[in-house]
Amino acid sequence: MRIGIIGAGNIGGTLARHLTRLGHLVSIANSRGPESLIGLANEIGAKAVSVTEAAKAGEIVIISIPTKAVVDLPQGLFANVSADVVVVDTGNYHPELRDGHIEAIDRGMPDSQWVAQQIGRPVIKAFNNIFAKSLLEKGAPKGAQGRIALSVFGDSVAGKATVLRLVDDLGFDPVDGGNLDNSWRQQGRNARLLSGPRIRSTPARTRRGCSRTNRRIPGCRGGSYQKISGSSESFGVIPGTESGI
Repeated sequence: MRIGIIGAGNIGGTLARHLTRLGHLVSIANSRGPESLIGLANEIGAKAVSVTEAAKAGEIVIISIPTKAVVDLPQGLFANVSADVVVVDTGNYHPELRDGHIEAIDRGMPDSQWVAQQIGRPVIKAFNNIFAKSLLEKGAPKGAQGRIALSVFGDSVAGKATVLRLVDDLGFDPVDGGNLDNSWRQQGRNARLLSGPRIRSTPARTRRGCSRTNRRIPGCRGGSYQKISGSSESFGVIPGTESGI
């Protein structure tokens, strides 16, 4: 596939490295311009391009930038991009760490819904729930014992299916987490940081106290995942879901 990646940081750069290795045609961009990415692009076999070119690069566009930087993307970035192109948001909102406070998200809007609103385009939420080091090193063949599972959220069935296949190709068990409205389960401050490669679901909490204003409390409207075996290394963030894995 032809894949554009906007953002060459820990997650974006790691995805670019893996996806080129898998044979995909990757175009990568950042806010500093293609000249700043020539070294990385040559190293991994990608093409360094502008942000506008990355948005028009192919069948998938991955946005992997800080949440606050979304408003700095070019206006109308996806205006002339086919509706068939899948847009993926890998971001996590970190108000204290880097993003400052964004009122709509602080009031309860899932961060990827806010991203979709800013770019005027539906998005699929994925790859925000794993550390870059684990994404780089912990992929495993399908069926391997202890394979890490990564959940994906989105409103487009076809778009989500494309990303779920990509998760599998990268060496992780794909999990359909539901629509984008439920992606709050997997946001950085709401999801649970797990240890060990194998997980199971636990019964859902009572919904008492889990009204919409409180819905971002981990465990509300669903169960949570727990370690059942494996090493003590923390590898990623996986939220509670009602059905489990």
